[in-house]
Amino acid sequence: MQSQSDTHGRTAEPGESSAEGRAVARSVLEATLTYARERDYTGWDLYDGESSRILRALPVESKWLNLAVQQSVRRSPVNIRPLLLVEQRRNPMGTALFSVANLTAYDVTGDERYRAEARRLADWVVENQVDGYGGFCIGHSHPLQGLSKRTTPDVPGVVGTSWSTKALLAAGERFDGPYHEVAASAADFVFETLGYGEAPTGARINYKATDTGDHYTLNANALGARLLVDLYDAFGDATHRARAERILEYVAAQQTDRGGWMYRDPPEASHLSMDNFHNGFIVQSFLRYREVCDPEAFATTVDDAVAFYRELFTADGAPHFDESNEFPRDIHSSAQGVIVFSMLGEFDRAEAILDWARENLSDGGGRFFHEQQRFYTDRTTLMRWCQAWMAYAVGEYLRRTGAAEPSPRTTA
Repeated sequence: MQSQSDTHGRTAEPGESSAEGRAVARSVLEATLTYARERDYTGWDLYDGESSRILRALPVESKWLNLAVQQSVRRSPVNIRPLLLVEQRRNPMGTALFSVANLTAYDVTGDERYRAEARRLADWVVENQVDGYGGFCIGHSHPLQGLSKRTTPDVPGVVGTSWSTKALLAAGERFDGPYHEVAASAADFVFETLGYGEAPTGARINYKATDTGDHYTLNANALGARLLVDLYDAFGDATHRARAERILEYVAAQQTDRGGWMYRDPPEASHLSMDNFHNGFIVQSFLRYREVCDPEAFATTVDDAVAFYRELFTADGAPHFDESNEFPRDIHSSAQGVIVFSMLGEFDRAEAILDWARENLSDGGGRFFHEQQRFYTDRTTLMRWCQAWMAYAVGEYLRRTGAAEPSPRTTA
């Protein structure tokens, strides 16, 4: 990417952020949050077909019917959710991401409305945690039917819990309340409910509370490690750091020769291969460990992973779906690309990814769309998948470029 002049006439070198890029990101953050706030952060989600009132009214309970509705809703080129009366709900993980994004918007603008929204959403996350698992954890807002089992909203998983813990830690830095105490208990969920235990290399955990250990989800393990790193960063418990390192050792041992990761161990346990945003989660988790614990750790793993991850984006910022397929180009992959390249300090690349998403998967007014297929674009707006992730990603870019300076702690 060539150098570009910022608004003060200085030339931004490759890798640096530009004043224009920061101004665009601020505008995107505010518009995206406005869209979500006006709808009270409530909307459709990716696999929400079982929230159909029509399906729930039928006098039968069928796995195959659930799958048919769920996949039809997921894969239809147009949004058929209104026809099936799919309920719009507030998603716990999305709410957590919105809370962090609102804090960033407050730091950027000084607008008290964002600070109030961040706290209100953090309170909602605390109130809507899943009880009965010995530590803080969250589930989804709708059932999810799989081929082997059906997961209900009261079954928590580490992915959503990791992001919600991050949101509560951020809230605890700004406000009085139970946020840090609740977040700290997430370690019990990881160690006890998710079955933290030794692997042939390192240690590993389950993705969800109901998993049986016949396979392990690699990005979920990485995010579990990142959750522990965040807790170590906040509270200094050496056990959290040590166990995060052990989990990352396990994940590193599963890295392929190409530098990426399959979705599961063993790989044949999933139809997914080395897809974009799940690999982004893993790269992000290693980078977080390095910035908090040891900047030299996992050097070869990270170098190979970043090289592979760069290949999942075109020069103009379009995301590939995985190592073999360009399409669909998913908004979640764009958001994760902005996050990872911001963490790497490659702000020009993050800006290119954001620009592509704005031009191809957005209405230009704060609303993002799900995905671009080869011959059409699915213009469905999913509150968590599209809005929350883009708001969080753009906020991460602004924070890491120094455009969002943290405001002093408040107790109101």
